[in-house]
Amino acid sequence: MLHEKLDDFPKNFLWGSASAAYQVEGARNEDGKGPSIWDVFSKIPGNTFQGTNGDVAVDHYHRFKEDVALMAEMGLKAYRFSTSWTRIYPEGKGTVNEIGLQFYDDLINELLKYNIKPIITLYHWDIPQALQELYGGWESREIIEDFNNYCITLYKRFGDRVKYWVTLNEQNIFIGSGYALGTHPPGVKDHKRMYEANHNANLANAMAIQSFRLYVPDGNIGPSFAYNPAYSFTCHPENTLSSENAEEFESHWWLDVYCLGKYPSIAWKYLSKHNLAPTILDGDMELLADGTPDFVGFNYYRTNTYEINPLDGVGAAQKNTTGKKGQSREGGIPGLFKTKRNPQLETTNWDWEIDPIGLRVGLRRITSRYGLPILITENGLGEYDKIEENDVINDDYRIDYLRSHLEQCQEAITDGVNLLGYCTWSFTDLLSWKNGYQKRYGFVYVNRDETDEKDLRRIKKKSFYWYKNVIHTNGQKL
Repeated sequence: MLHEKLDDFPKNFLWGSASAAYQVEGARNEDGKGPSIWDVFSKIPGNTFQGTNGDVAVDHYHRFKEDVALMAEMGLKAYRFSTSWTRIYPEGKGTVNEIGLQFYDDLINELLKYNIKPIITLYHWDIPQALQELYGGWESREIIEDFNNYCITLYKRFGDRVKYWVTLNEQNIFIGSGYALGTHPPGVKDHKRMYEANHNANLANAMAIQSFRLYVPDGNIGPSFAYNPAYSFTCHPENTLSSENAEEFESHWWLDVYCLGKYPSIAWKYLSKHNLAPTILDGDMELLADGTPDFVGFNYYRTNTYEINPLDGVGAAQKNTTGKKGQSREGGIPGLFKTKRNPQLETTNWDWEIDPIGLRVGLRRITSRYGLPILITENGLGEYDKIEENDVINDDYRIDYLRSHLEQCQEAITDGVNLLGYCTWSFTDLLSWKNGYQKRYGFVYVNRDETDEKDLRRIKKKSFYWYKNVIHTNGQKL
């Protein structure tokens, strides 16, 4: 679809940026906060790049006013951040920690002082360690009620001021990596357990949305999904079918449940045949059908390209966590699909394909299948940044990346996509879960590395001023 003239970005477009509590806050042991699974997992040798962890991160907990002032200087319209479950309930449930609630009260009020809309993510991977030890975290149905109670606590406290909420961030990643690949906590490699845990997360998501309707009736809520649109490696029909398989198992399996309240039938039959389908109890499907969202949160970084994978073909892929280009290896599910390097696309140093048009493809696919508004909750470039003389950081590569993706957002809006906003990942540099501090995403450089916290000084990059002008012109000058 080619357009002679593009539509403008909406006047109320949410020009934003994003972060996650564990990746920015630090203050690991302060003010009553309890340990999360990432606090424990990151301390096990070999689990993260050079043993990095979020004990200090970029110290946003103590420097949030400084960070919000920089957001205000940029003219940011929205800031998406996650609340730390263990700051609110150190044991995951039981006695609430008032100091933790007050921190987020203060952050929200500071944002509103500058007319920056807060967007709260209720869960960004940091389940309380106490619940993991008590009943196995997401593998137990007990978590559905505990998560709901935690959410209700936040709805009641912040719902008068916060009108955009995200339930679960990237369920497909924290469940898949945690229970199938074993690369994230709790480090399990069992597909049956993965699908059971995933079903519990689906139910928790739906119940949290149900409760939201009661406590914040004038608000909007939805999950945030890491969507990598699937391409066929060639026009051979077998490869096309493999890409359809990937779309079904890697995307529809989650998005259909979120948006339609049911599991896709083709994937369900396959999983049932292989004794992998989750256990469905009375009332489960009714809850899922009643817990559909107001919008789809879309985290976009790349597309994936697929070809046929024989029954005796390759299994799990090898991911690049070093930042040395070319370290990743193809993988897939035998009999369904396997990934292929797309020769049409450049990649980052972490082997992620750079595909702006893929963002437009994804926006259109979600719109056509689900008919819901979309909020881009993450999009950005993780790269090495270099401080030059006089604290200059020329990250033109980041500007080029973001510009090209925003151009495709405007194309998608012109196509007919109802796009609410665009949140970059991230505002400041932060801890990349498995990649340490060398993989930088922010508009604001934070002066620290893997081995030295240094002074944690904030330094504005060239992209900071570019995005400021984009916001000021409402996207007319990209």
